[in-house]
Amino acid sequence: MPITRRGVLGGALGAGAALMSGEALSADMTGKAPRQPNILYIMADDMGYGDLGCTGKAYDTPNIDRIAAEGLRLTQAYANSCVCTATRVGLITGRYQNRLRIGQEEPLAANSDKIGLEPSVPTMPRYMKQLGYRTVLVGKWHMGDGPRFGPLKSGYDRFFGLYAGGKDYFIQPKDGSAALRDGDQILASHRYLTDELGDRAVREIREAKTDDAPLFLSLHFTAPHWPWEGPEDMKVAEALSNIMHHDGGSIATFQKMLTSLDVNVGKVLQALADTGQMEDTIVVFTSDNGGERFSNVWPFTGMKGELLEGGLRVPALIRWPGRIKPGSQCDQVAISMDWMPTFLAAAGAPAAFTAPTDGMDILPHLFGAPSVPRKLFWMYKANNQAAHRDGDWKYLRLGAYEHLFNIVEDAHERADLSKRESARFEAMKKAHADWTATMLPYPKDSYSWDIHGQVPDRY
Repeated sequence: MPITRRGVLGGALGAGAALMSGEALSADMTGKAPRQPNILYIMADDMGYGDLGCTGKAYDTPNIDRIAAEGLRLTQAYANSCVCTATRVGLITGRYQNRLRIGQEEPLAANSDKIGLEPSVPTMPRYMKQLGYRTVLVGKWHMGDGPRFGPLKSGYDRFFGLYAGGKDYFIQPKDGSAALRDGDQILASHRYLTDELGDRAVREIREAKTDDAPLFLSLHFTAPHWPWEGPEDMKVAEALSNIMHHDGGSIATFQKMLTSLDVNVGKVLQALADTGQMEDTIVVFTSDNGGERFSNVWPFTGMKGELLEGGLRVPALIRWPGRIKPGSQCDQVAISMDWMPTFLAAAGAPAAFTAPTDGMDILPHLFGAPSVPRKLFWMYKANNQAAHRDGDWKYLRLGAYEHLFNIVEDAHERADLSKRESARFEAMKKAHADWTATMLPYPKDSYSWDIHGQVPDRY
């Protein structure tokens, strides 16, 4: 029987069942039963670590920065992959994406009606439903097309968005995976896509005000992913022959796309305030992977499609009034697949709740617990890439070249210590090989995005 918000965890907590994180939900000073928080997870697309005012100051993003000012910034947050689909699989399953066939598409580019996230796979929204949440996805899915695959088959109650990995911000196709949909229905047309997604999220938040169930809203913007189109660039859209838009764009256009994204995040935050839900909602903002063409990934090197830090490190901000200290930062190493166990803990999942995960509940660290070392692994088919983070160290393979970096002291990945620290290098190389042996092997026909076609000269 689902747990309702009004009687949140009454039975489980009344029986003395422990939470996955003991500090997540507790009675307030009046002794009233705790309420499950709404959870708003906002994910940008191809945003570099330094693309926010609060992380790099290259661009002005006051509304997104507000989440950090009123909450916390994770300084060592990683994506599950350096590309889209793979990270989304890791996020929704809470596991390494390489355990599933769909996770080996880097990203899913073809056969999206034949390869996808199978409806039988346990997912975060499905777990949240079991805990009494209404689950909504607004925005990008990119884990297989309908009718076989899709958000409504993998735990979401509602879906407004697109199946595909990329879409023009203005042009609406009559059919296909890039069409904007409300559930299974394709819209006849739409306004600037970032505005459409922001407005739909506002609508969902307003409706949640009168809903007895708490809201789990995944808001997956397509911005600032190509094509390079700002809110006034309809003529650019009409002239495009390929949305990958390799021959277009500019820093100025990228700024306009970021500004639109920031404005829409502001609208969503304002909707929470207007409906009295701001203090009762966890808000997370992050990205699916590192930045691309016009992004700022400083202080790192590399970009989307590379296992260098610039392709993996992402901004990660979280706000939870009364629980997380405003204006704080956390140096705990975290990764996309950590959000599932973290949200389940925040929602008050009892200790007996079973949700297999390769991730870690990071709530204690968001609440101030000291950071702990992590062992994390990545592999990427293009250029035979591999990476393994173990504490402060990182093993990296790019093509035929292998390296060892102290990633805390050398965030730029410039000082190769593989010879000086040969024993550590060999141990980490073996650890990665051992981990790889537990994952699915790449099929010959799996796709892997290759921006450069070769590794950078400096490596």
